[in-house]
Amino acid sequence: MIPRLESQIDTILAQPGFLGRLVEAGFSGEIELGDGSRAVYATDNSIYQLFPGGIVFPRSADDLAILARVLDEPEFRQVTIALRGGGTGTNGQALSRGVVVDCSRHMTRILEIDPERRRVRVEAGVVKDQLNRALKPYGLFFAPELSTSNRATIGGMINTDACGQGSCLYGKTSNHVLGLRAILAGGKDWWFRPADAEALHALKKRPDKVGEIYRTLDRIEKEQRERIAAVFPPLNRYMTGYDLAHLRAPDGGLNVNSVLCGAEGTLAMIAEAELNVLPLPGFAALINIRYDDFNTALEDARNLAALKVASVETVDEKVLGLAKGDIIWAEIAPFFPDDPDVRADGINIVEVLADSGEELADKIEAVVTGLAARPMSGRLGHTVAAGHAQVEAIWTMRKRAVGLLGSVEGPVRPVAFVEDTAVPPENLAPYIREFRQLLDGEGLDYGMFGHVDAGVLHVRPALDLTRPEHVALVKRISDGVVALTRKYGGVLWGEHGKGVRSEYVPDYFGDLYPSLQHIKRLFDPHHQLNPGKIAAPSADELMKIDAVPLRGDFDRAIGNDIRAAFDNAAYCNGNGACFDFDEKSPMCPSYKGTRDRRFSPKGRASLMREWLRLLARRDIDPRREAERQREAFGLLRWPSRLWNSLSPANRADFSHEVRHAMDTCLACKACAGQCPVKVSVPAFRSKFLELYHGRYLRPLKDPLIAGIETTLPLMARLRPFYNFAVRSKPGKWVMRQMGLTALPVMPALDLSAELKRCGVAVATVAALKQFSPSAVVFVPDAFTAHFNPQLVLDAVELARALGFTPFVAPPHVNGKALHVHGYLGAFEKAAAATTHSLRALAQTGATLVGIDPSMTLAFRSEYAKAVPQARDLHVLLPQEWLAQHLDRIAPASAPSGRFKLLLHCTERTNAPAAQGQWAAIFARLGVKLQQPPLGCCGMAGTFGHEVRNRALSDTIYGLSWSQEIEATTPGEIVMVTGYSCRSQVKLLDDAELPHPLQILLRLLSAEMKTVRGKVA
Repeated sequence: MIPRLESQIDTILAQPGFLGRLVEAGFSGEIELGDGSRAVYATDNSIYQLFPGGIVFPRSADDLAILARVLDEPEFRQVTIALRGGGTGTNGQALSRGVVVDCSRHMTRILEIDPERRRVRVEAGVVKDQLNRALKPYGLFFAPELSTSNRATIGGMINTDACGQGSCLYGKTSNHVLGLRAILAGGKDWWFRPADAEALHALKKRPDKVGEIYRTLDRIEKEQRERIAAVFPPLNRYMTGYDLAHLRAPDGGLNVNSVLCGAEGTLAMIAEAELNVLPLPGFAALINIRYDDFNTALEDARNLAALKVASVETVDEKVLGLAKGDIIWAEIAPFFPDDPDVRADGINIVEVLADSGEELADKIEAVVTGLAARPMSGRLGHTVAAGHAQVEAIWTMRKRAVGLLGSVEGPVRPVAFVEDTAVPPENLAPYIREFRQLLDGEGLDYGMFGHVDAGVLHVRPALDLTRPEHVALVKRISDGVVALTRKYGGVLWGEHGKGVRSEYVPDYFGDLYPSLQHIKRLFDPHHQLNPGKIAAPSADELMKIDAVPLRGDFDRAIGNDIRAAFDNAAYCNGNGACFDFDEKSPMCPSYKGTRDRRFSPKGRASLMREWLRLLARRDIDPRREAERQREAFGLLRWPSRLWNSLSPANRADFSHEVRHAMDTCLACKACAGQCPVKVSVPAFRSKFLELYHGRYLRPLKDPLIAGIETTLPLMARLRPFYNFAVRSKPGKWVMRQMGLTALPVMPALDLSAELKRCGVAVATVAALKQFSPSAVVFVPDAFTAHFNPQLVLDAVELARALGFTPFVAPPHVNGKALHVHGYLGAFEKAAAATTHSLRALAQTGATLVGIDPSMTLAFRSEYAKAVPQARDLHVLLPQEWLAQHLDRIAPASAPSGRFKLLLHCTERTNAPAAQGQWAAIFARLGVKLQQPPLGCCGMAGTFGHEVRNRALSDTIYGLSWSQEIEATTPGEIVMVTGYSCRSQVKLLDDAELPHPLQILLRLLSAEMKTVRGKVA
């Protein structure tokens, strides 16, 4: 059994008394000090790792002001803080050994939208895409674009002065900031807005901190004007933070926000922002140009930018190759066709915007004509994407590039530390040639993509930072890139802030750096606000990239074999795609339902990394321990598990922190399909639970759920007693004591008897050989067979109507419940037996078709990993089977009414072709199928049937499913593919929704009756 694991977090908790004083002063937010939370907040999207002393979650600007006042009390002036937004920084900007202040959980209100003046006022924790969704009905949007827009907070964007694609047209975040509500050191709450000369004169007369700020900044700008002009490069991506070049307004006034934007929380806490918003472009198109060489793509970028397009983005062969294996590729593949005899090793994506269709067509023609007028060797061809869905799909691929670079196999993976350099666009091609020579000279692989029109290219060298020789390369390459950017008139930090790279700030700013130090002391006299970043009282106090702990320093103890064995948990790069705010995006339902980052794939991966490290420090190989555990006789271990469960000595076991996070996982596998790095929480969760419950007792519900597939036949024979137990108050009470709730009623229909009556045989090898290849074998899971037998009968009838000879597979144990709850030994045995049975049927040439998406997809993922023979076992989803036989579905005229299909979230994310297949199937019958985007229903197999999960299950259902069901119009037919989804709808909305196979049968039956009528 695994030992008790004591946390080895070296950072001490926040100064004794500080957090208690915070509560005493009226702080209304939440405070987290647990080792689990601190482990999750120790990383971002950078290579660094710093455990904080605690995390606070303010609810309002008032909470931030209380925090600032308590920090200013003499006894707490050693306490430091760092503000955190989406947690996707690539240079450790929000990492700290102090207290992390996370505004993203509660400060998420859009306070005001003024469409007439095109202004909005928001709290710091509002996500960019959340704001743009609210603005869309007004025809407006917040313009600065970035790849993390679905989780980047406005506060984070302000603190890094964020921008991305389209910055040549729209600028940076600071270009759209009209006012900032800042909480200053000491607690002063002040709105900073541009001050004209007259207002500046009045502000300088104030006797308080605000007056001092304006007097000091005014003096620095006047005294250092010539040096400011010389030091700040005239780039689209000028230096972020402490931006003295844009401090003075044309009318002689001051805009303090130029200093605050990009300051990374080192000067003040941003509580609210007033922002400028713009009209949405009416029409957009992308011209996608392929090249045989990446350098050719870079050279051509200048020609493209000269065509006055909205933006030019480039992607290299590495990113393009990874994108071809991603969930999004099926949608965009037609726009990046393979060229005969040559491989595309680079692409440029050219964006054009217009206010009308005619103007868009003219702009596309201008670009195409411009390409023809300037032929270039190596330019292979181009495609045009003009539809909204097509444009969005291509931009999604480009946005996912950051995460995709982390999805390569093995320990050597592209990492961010010199990835946002900016040089004048005319210097980009020669600069990148030397950059590549630098990396090639070190023998490194790398990926590149970026905003070539702005002179910014994201470059990620591939390193394994558990290897000391690779660790040394971080500083060596950084020094080399700094020299290159200076040579070509650029900057090291063109987009993603300075953070840990602040050691280079004094050299860049030269004799202007003391002015930055003065500004830092002005705003933060006790050096408490994100210390070590951008400016510090002395240069020695700035963070240094080779003096901050790396993730690899912690992972080194784990070892590559164990890292590889735990489903990419240790390779999560912190990209944060799982923090997507959108309720209709499947990943991650438990995070969306709680807003707790521990309950996200990134959070769980962080906890798993730390757990594996603690095991390694005790010389425990979890794989070997799992094997020993399976070999031991379970009852002999029960006394020790009981003692461990009751002993107070085990209360601080770090394994409990991990288990707490795993308990809220729905095992929907959205992460396995949508995470760019393919972090699969359900896979490593089951491995963790197996080991955890080798030390601690399981709750009573676990063995009941694990054995449900084998006990369902008995329950069917005792159906009246089972139904009494799940319907009656006494029965429900007993079920709740066992940890179970909301169990479904078992219908009277007996599937076996009904199949026999209909003449449908149980599949055997001998019977199938007589009918192959017309034989189709349905493989219903135990839940569908016992709780929704009519669906199986309808599937059989549909197969007959299409000319197939239907069979039903013999009863089997799918084992998914075993896997979900960590009974991996039992799961492997069940999977092996079921694989043997189904492979024998498949080898006759018959087609095997599952019914429920989640259970069917288990054959491809869980089975394939557990049983090698299962890798060539093909059990099709219903739509995959039907899509292969569209010719058997006679074309028909459109039936009356609207048809809407709600897909299971596992199906959406792990079988991305599903939507297109269902659409094609129904189109044969004249139906234009609506398939709205949707998140998880919250039931997720047995998750919603567990008492401890019921409230969260209801919350998740309310995020997207309840609105979709409530929006159903009279006469509209709503179909649902997942059994658990239909159960949830029945439970919460008292609606019985059909499976699409049942509607197809109905439509085919109606069409055949019509044909017979015409013939008669």
